[in-house]
Amino acid sequence: MHHHDHGCGKRGRFFFMAGRGGGFGPFGPGFRGPRGGGRGGDGFRAGRLLGDGDLRLIALLLIEETPRHGYDIIKALEERSSGVYSPSPGVVYPTLTFLEEAGYASSTTEGSKKVFSITEAGKAHLSENRAAVDAVLDQLERYGRKMARAREWFDWHDEGEGPDRKERAMPEGLRRLKEVRRRLRGSLAEALDAGPEKREEALAILEQAAEALEALFRR
Repeated sequence: MHHHDHGCGKRGRFFFMAGRGGGFGPFGPGFRGPRGGGRGGDGFRAGRLLGDGDLRLIALLLIEETPRHGYDIIKALEERSSGVYSPSPGVVYPTLTFLEEAGYASSTTEGSKKVFSITEAGKAHLSENRAAVDAVLDQLERYGRKMARAREWFDWHDEGEGPDRKERAMPEGLRRLKEVRRRLRGSLAEALDAGPEKREEALAILEQAAEALEALFRR
């Protein structure tokens, strides 16, 4: 049987818990929460919600709740993130295989599906990292709620659309945000058709604005 080394050498990466790109701490750089390897604040970004180690821990938590197959885990993460995060099968199934090879999960075949359950070793490992997995799940859920609220206001193209739009007045601040978004879309369309120099200038302006906004919400 193949055995994994879950320890951490003096200069090695913490194999099981490191996020994408390696790193130390319970999550590695894929997680920028209180004990993660990056910046503080809410931390999550749409393009990179979870590092590899984060997903392994969350999958372990989900199969502790009830035995699951890969699609169950995908749907559970969609629900907990308000539809913002839906990992691909190409990410989830290798994660489950890793947990099984590490001795943290076991599997049985039901029909054409492989169903995973947590083992005693998995329960012990999850218990040791309970605060970490609770923190990353909390951030995932908060990020999902935040993005769901944003979609509620910004995904409708006309103010008359939406389930209860007539009963709800759009706050002035959100009106301004919607107008800025409209103008930004127009500018982005022009940048796509512009020459290389203008496009580079536009990118520099957008990058500065993005960095300023990120700094604002990290304060």
